[in-house]
Amino acid sequence: MSVRVRFAPSPTGSLHVGGARTALFNYFFAKAKGGKFILRVEDTDTERNKPEFEREIMESLAWLGMKWDEGPFHQTKRFDVYRSYVTQLLQKQKAYRCYCSPEALAQMRKDAEAAGKKPKYDGRCRNRTEPGEGPSVVRFKTPLTGDVVIQDAIKGEVRVNVQELDDFIILRSNDTPIYNFTVVVDDVDMKITHVIRAEEHLNNTPRQVLLMEALGWTPPQYAHVPLVLAPDKTKLSKRHGAVAVSDYRKQGYLKEALVSYLVRLGWGKGDQELFTSDELEKEFDLSGCGASGSVFDVKKLDWVNAQFIARKDPRELVSEIKDLYGTDLSPLLATEVGVKLFRAIAQRAVRLKDFVEQTPWALSDDFPKDEKAVETIVKTAKPEALAALRAELALIEADGGWKAENLAPAFKRAAEKVGLKMPDVAKPARILLTGTLASPDIGLVTEFLGPERTRQRLAACC
Repeated sequence: MSVRVRFAPSPTGSLHVGGARTALFNYFFAKAKGGKFILRVEDTDTERNKPEFEREIMESLAWLGMKWDEGPFHQTKRFDVYRSYVTQLLQKQKAYRCYCSPEALAQMRKDAEAAGKKPKYDGRCRNRTEPGEGPSVVRFKTPLTGDVVIQDAIKGEVRVNVQELDDFIILRSNDTPIYNFTVVVDDVDMKITHVIRAEEHLNNTPRQVLLMEALGWTPPQYAHVPLVLAPDKTKLSKRHGAVAVSDYRKQGYLKEALVSYLVRLGWGKGDQELFTSDELEKEFDLSGCGASGSVFDVKKLDWVNAQFIARKDPRELVSEIKDLYGTDLSPLLATEVGVKLFRAIAQRAVRLKDFVEQTPWALSDDFPKDEKAVETIVKTAKPEALAALRAELALIEADGGWKAENLAPAFKRAAEKVGLKMPDVAKPARILLTGTLASPDIGLVTEFLGPERTRQRLAACC
């Protein structure tokens, strides 16, 4: 049987980076094995479901490069299917109707706790032969003895004694099925061969295995992925900052970087740090997954993002920057020196926002200046220093050698002529030329601006 995996988000919020990692594990496992990636929407929580969350989840998955082979399938459209299987279990006497009131259940828990026992349903309706009065739920008849043994592809053997479980509900009194039952039916109906999901679902797995066996089905291979942790080693959540994929996209992270970083959280192949999607589609395997949680480190993500920015085609970066921020940097790619300037910025950039913040001076003569730097550096600069610089640049212009390699030394010569250090010339000049001290090589900046614009900007202080 070919590999079939599924990702099953609930549209009750945005796609969390932890959920995205689970989706990526499923996706690349399917691709590496020549299998299918199925998308299922677990939307039975009708009070919390939002169409906008579902749209955002789909958009985030697509942005990360995942294309599902089947779906999306919605659980709310399959209620009749689930009920038909509940009927089968009732007919096989592997499930029963329970008429216990909420008050009776509360007393049950209270009595169990008073006796020092685990609070769970005591099975009082298990052998009822006559219908009761009032509303009822359907409970699964859990075996009374034995162990549920799960051979987990990541966790190893997991063994749970059935005494730890109870006769759990599979159909509510309003005739709607519960999560543990819908998941089982869907996994079987969709012929899922591998269930790769977060380890927080491991507690559900024994119940799901018992349901499958009761219906005569062979359970899939389970693989429970350790949690994504915050720096304080707790589960990553909103209190730690941005957690939605859409948030990281808006902050200027490349999808290639986020994919590579998330997959490396809990998976590895040798010492390789960066992976392209093409590589992951060939090499991903569950054997590379670790069994302990991994810390989500934004500084490491920044480093990964910087690596992918530096290696990405400038035209693709320009397109993404325009889509994300509306800033058109394509004029920089129109000339050879503009391309050099763009690549220099790319070598220093950490996020796409850096391009927007570091290029206003290159796109327009009406650009913002760091007011504090103007006050403390430009206005206190020695007039003779900038005059000497203008003279040096005029000589280069006259010789026709307006290139970065010729222009950068001119700043040092100007400083020497007036008995100053190079920063005494370069700092005020850089602020006049770019508005900030954070810009690429001063020679490259000057070459890009050209003689006329350079003269105009250097004259602005005098």
